Amino acid sequence: MRFSAFFCLLLLACLYLSLAQGSYENCCLRYVDIVKRSTKRNVITYRIQQTDGGCNVPAIVFTLRRGTAFCADPNQRWVKLLMKRVDKRKALTS
Repeated sequence: MRFSAFFCLLLLACLYLSLAQGSYENCCLRYVDIVKRSTKRNVITYRIQQTDGGCNVPAIVFTLRRGTAFCADPNQRWVKLLMKRVDKRKALTS
């Protein structure tokens, strides 16, 4: 009886700790400085990371053809140009 009570208490403690952690968001913590020209050509989409919730860094998250992603500073000139290029490419294909 003592073992089962201890086991239930231990199980509840583990569940509480796992729920208390919450979920980590998919956030950028820093930017890349230099991106190769070939990498820029492989960008297929991007998303804008706002500074709300758990993400405290404003960023543009570019996704490449193979599914990898990198984060860039939205104030950089090359980032704005790459966003326009991706938008133009999407407009031509749709």
